[in-house]
Amino acid sequence: MLDVLLDDRRVWSFWAERDTAEAEDGAPRGSERRAAWPRPLRRFLHGRTRVRVRAHVADVDLYDAEHVFGDPERNTEADGRVRVVNVHGAELALDKSGRLQVTFDTRDASQVAPLLDSIEEVIDALDRAGVQAFPAYGTLLGAVRDGALIGHDSDADLGYVSRFSHPIDVIRESFALQRRLRGMGYAVTRYSGAGFKVDVVEADGTTRGLDVFGGYLDDGFLILLGEIRTPFERSWIFPLATTTLEGRDLPAPADADRVLTATYGPHWRTPDPAFKFETPRSTTDRLNDWFRGTTAHRSTWDRKYQLARFAKPQAGPDPLARMLMRQERTLGSGIPDLVVDVGCGRGHTSRWLARRGAPTLGLDYSPRGYEFVARQTADEPGLPLEFAPFNLLELRSTLAWGARIAQRGGHRVALARHVADCLPDDGREHLWRFLALACSGGGRSYLDFLMSPVEDDRWAQRNLLAPLEEEQVRAEVEARGGRVVIAKEIGSPRMGVRGANDTYRALRRSCRMVVAWD
Repeated sequence: MLDVLLDDRRVWSFWAERDTAEAEDGAPRGSERRAAWPRPLRRFLHGRTRVRVRAHVADVDLYDAEHVFGDPERNTEADGRVRVVNVHGAELALDKSGRLQVTFDTRDASQVAPLLDSIEEVIDALDRAGVQAFPAYGTLLGAVRDGALIGHDSDADLGYVSRFSHPIDVIRESFALQRRLRGMGYAVTRYSGAGFKVDVVEADGTTRGLDVFGGYLDDGFLILLGEIRTPFERSWIFPLATTTLEGRDLPAPADADRVLTATYGPHWRTPDPAFKFETPRSTTDRLNDWFRGTTAHRSTWDRKYQLARFAKPQAGPDPLARMLMRQERTLGSGIPDLVVDVGCGRGHTSRWLARRGAPTLGLDYSPRGYEFVARQTADEPGLPLEFAPFNLLELRSTLAWGARIAQRGGHRVALARHVADCLPDDGREHLWRFLALACSGGGRSYLDFLMSPVEDDRWAQRNLLAPLEEEQVRAEVEARGGRVVIAKEIGSPRMGVRGANDTYRALRRSCRMVVAWD
């Protein structure tokens, strides 16, 4: 395994065989292999830096040279050196999931103390709720192997083994635990039926994730979200033993060696910043069916928005939002009492609406999308803008948010840009149920959806869109009590791709629709 260092700072680790490919420029076969710079790093590669490639275990430098990358004019540092940092100046590195994070090796004891405090507090809260939790995954690994947080890690993990053995009971218990932690003031984000993340704010304002993974024993197997299903005995977990993490005594499985072997394999004592889980397909399928059926493509959207944080901000609102404001004035309703921006993404359009006096609620499947705009607008007191996570694949989320919005009263309208064409059939049915509730009593929904094929449309493919027909959508909304008042086809130019170097101009066809919910 190899580490890549820029000016003495590790920013990336990879395996020499697994993560490289043979050169394709005429070099003799087998003589050279290449690893592409990961996409999240590329935006930083402008300017001068010392590049070192180091064998991780042997701690020997295999390459060491000064380089000039990209366009030095784009480097904003006074000395022109490459720095991989966030907007607050904190150093970043790629974690095992390929995301740029503030890793623990850049933090001092005072900065990670709130995370350690939260680990103890959450373990205690879960214990009082009847669940015996313990450090899991990388947090357990660091405690057992080094007594410390792993330097190249970026979050903390807890696990527990439920007293229940049926997935439904495990899920119900997990939701009860989530409610308890929210009652304690924690911000909690759920990402599966038996897994959620607790947000912990460190001393310098950095938000760190504390993942809580549910598990259970059934028919001689340990099932632990999110990667483990393995033959196991109860006595290897209970009664809990203890381990030490950063000088703090914490509970641990009775046989931590067996748990870590089941997690990372028999060589878990050897540090590996580039480790990747190779979960058997049978385990993935089971966990998806039991616990993750309502989080399809969630990781894809999280990763997409993780990269989008560094993209140039959107210049203006979506045309559908302009249409909404124009139509509401034309129809005599004026500025709505509430605009619900369903699938708000990064939140730029939600902010645009709020700045024009329309109280706006931005809802999205991935909270990572809107978190940047939410932080920015926190400095605009009085701006009528809220954001919240929302999952149209879950009926509980659909009905709860629909009822909550309906209770606000007043004139309510909704915006849903390329949402219907991004959902499976049951998710689309949930969308209509949600809009019927949220816009009940005469509100309107403003929709757009793709109608043209996606086979050679990279934009549509990246956004996981599938074409819909106008008549199909019309029939579905009318079955829920909606009345289509406007439906028009919109054509926009795009570049099609037939082959590697064969592009052509094509037309992307969409439908813009307004539905009244009388």
